[in-house]
Amino acid sequence: MNPRIYWKEAKYEFLKLLRTRRYALSVLGMPVMFYCFFALGMPAEASFHLPTYLIATYGTFGVMSACLFGVGANLAYERSLGWMEMKRVSPLDGGAYLFGKVAANLVFCLAVELALLLVGVLFGHVTLTVWAALRITGVLLIGAIPFAALGVALGYMIQASSAPATLNMINLPMAFISGLWVPMMFLPPLLQKAAVFLPAYHLSKLALDVIGLDSAPAGMLHWEALGAFTLIFVGLAYWAYERQGPAAEAR
Repeated sequence: MNPRIYWKEAKYEFLKLLRTRRYALSVLGMPVMFYCFFALGMPAEASFHLPTYLIATYGTFGVMSACLFGVGANLAYERSLGWMEMKRVSPLDGGAYLFGKVAANLVFCLAVELALLLVGVLFGHVTLTVWAALRITGVLLIGAIPFAALGVALGYMIQASSAPATLNMINLPMAFISGLWVPMMFLPPLLQKAAVFLPAYHLSKLALDVIGLDSAPAGMLHWEALGAFTLIFVGLAYWAYERQGPAAEAR
């Protein structure tokens, strides 16, 4: 394992994504746009401060979207070009390639949360201590790992032509059911029960717990759930990778 190779993979993957304006603008712009619509444009709730609440939930939505599309869609696209077949026969460590993708997208995850915090503080009257802001950012970055693993798994399983539609069919319903767009208390009871089976729900509960807006303290249960999802998605990614032969990757 050569750290310099891992660093270069991450660096050039980040530059590639940054220069892909459609990805960079959508990943950074969509969570901020939704935050402005729902946090700044909706009437204030007496029971809790909505702009502060949505810092946690839209932060979760932002890191989830960045990982699914930045890792999953790009991986599917590069597979369609036969790039993965070339990677297999090259002397490059396969782990460096995947590390570069995950690390580059974590930078975008960080940018999303910082943008939300900036908008919230400047326009939403959000008052968080520096320590709370650092904690929620750290929680979201760590919580992005299972979504990055899911992105790798999906990237090896779906075709490039159907990747955007497939990822949206996963991303958008998961965000809604997990209470990322509308607070969980306003969702039907059936959806509230289904949310516990989704990783986005557990990450949002951890983020809400940091700012003291989770009705039931998170404890270790949500961390354990995210750990379990990570193991499942890593296993799925490994299975999907092993299932790909050189001929399959060239399709």
